[in-house]
Amino acid sequence: MNTNFKRKIFIGAAWPYVNGSPHLGHIAGILSGDILARYYRLQGNEVLFVSGSDCHGTPIIVEAEKKGINPAEIAEKYDKEFRKTLIDGLGFSYNLYSKTTSELHARLVQEIFLKLFKKGLIYKKSQNLPFCQKCNRFLPDRYIEGICPNCKFEEARGDQCDECGRLLDPKDLFNPHCKICGTSPVWKKSEHFFLKLSYFKDQLEKWVRTQTNWRENSYQFTLNILKGGLKDRPITRDIEWGIKIPIPGYEKKCIYVWFEAVCGYLSASQEWAKDIIKKPDKWKDFWQDESYHYYVHGKDNIFFHTIIWPAILLGIGNLNLPNQIVSSEYLTLEGRQFSKSRNWAIWLPEFLKKYDPDSLRLYLTISGPETSDANFSWKEYVEKNNAELVGNYGNFIYRALSFAYKNFSGKIPRAENLKSEDEKILELCENSFKKIGEFIEKAKFKKALKEILNLIHKANQYIDKKSPWHTIKTDQDSTAATIYICIQIINALRILMSPFLPFSSEKIKAMLNLESQKDQWKFSLLPLDHKIKQPKPLFAKLDSKTAEEELEKLKGK
Repeated sequence: MNTNFKRKIFIGAAWPYVNGSPHLGHIAGILSGDILARYYRLQGNEVLFVSGSDCHGTPIIVEAEKKGINPAEIAEKYDKEFRKTLIDGLGFSYNLYSKTTSELHARLVQEIFLKLFKKGLIYKKSQNLPFCQKCNRFLPDRYIEGICPNCKFEEARGDQCDECGRLLDPKDLFNPHCKICGTSPVWKKSEHFFLKLSYFKDQLEKWVRTQTNWRENSYQFTLNILKGGLKDRPITRDIEWGIKIPIPGYEKKCIYVWFEAVCGYLSASQEWAKDIIKKPDKWKDFWQDESYHYYVHGKDNIFFHTIIWPAILLGIGNLNLPNQIVSSEYLTLEGRQFSKSRNWAIWLPEFLKKYDPDSLRLYLTISGPETSDANFSWKEYVEKNNAELVGNYGNFIYRALSFAYKNFSGKIPRAENLKSEDEKILELCENSFKKIGEFIEKAKFKKALKEILNLIHKANQYIDKKSPWHTIKTDQDSTAATIYICIQIINALRILMSPFLPFSSEKIKAMLNLESQKDQWKFSLLPLDHKIKQPKPLFAKLDSKTAEEELEKLKGK
């Protein structure tokens, strides 16, 4: 993508289910959305970055029934927790974080439903569904469990297996049973509305084959689905918590999350235009004019973003399709799957009370599940924090700025007669912007961050070789040149790091006395005699016992 062409950038990050507190697994697949948004804003692009809480569906109903309360109470409680965690805690720079219980979202979903229904792309059909005679209700999705026919996982759901990611139909399960009471279901007829996915098969396959910017997992997964043929899928359920079907006679059924949640990308865009910037038609700039669309999510959401949502968009007509699918793989915790029921998770509200959000952002970028499954290890997290952030990055910034503050009256010293090695590292900084920017645009975040860490390594080598703490006694001009170069490197690093580590980048900006400056994704030299503020350490070193203590706590010892 040509960064000189300032096209509009839309970024849609997957909407988390708000049926419990946010944990590490929730953000592993969506952090890259914020990296993209922050980068493109620095590039001067107009960016619309949206997401929100998925407040409907059976996970929330199941959780509410466990606690004997209304599903709305569960959704409201955890929606607030997600907002606080993602925005305040981790610094996600959404233009809007919405929720599927908003009036605008419900109205838009019903409008889309009716439009596709009138075109014959949604139709009614009766189907045999599992019914629990003991609970006296149909068992949609998470109300039914059984053995996955594909991988033999014993807790596969009626809609999807969390172990292998395969999409399922309840009738596919071996030994199906009601999740609530354990009873084996009987099968009864129930009329539902189906999305005519089969109609879009050829269009979708032709479109997918032209895509060159998707991650390989999403591209191959989608092609394999299409090669096997697309089956029409029911998009309503026998539940009463959700968006109502806008056709009389179906009051006991709702439009299901498979259909309505992905429509949230469009409804959130319209809500942003109407309520946030007070320009109701502005959403069209991103959806009907030329723009570039990123969708960021985990691999369990590939089907919904490369099949379901594009089919809906094609059915509506005159709306932009996805350009880049940024689908991460799975993240495990100490070698095991995250499990809310078994309390095998790192709960983010608790984590952020104790640890630096930038340290987590760095870890999940450099060691996360970008293109292959990854594992969160407390031991590795502590090592990365202490080595990369404290030992390399933080140490370089603090010792260079402290030296300038103490020995040059807190000003950028006047540098005379720069040598080739000085010019060379400045040139390296300047060239890094283009190289790292290209990696970010291609969603190669790990490579981008490794480039920055390599630049930090070279900066440490530079200051160690120059040893200004020694030359200050014998060569004032040479020392001034060294510190001048170091401060220019620091200014470059804080901008390069700002999409990844926004909190520490803001602290560096304040120490450099640049709060009023509007940053851009480019290398620029700070002027001579520019006054800096007294520096402070950026990161806290973690005790070597931290990993052991946290692991024992996780295991319940």
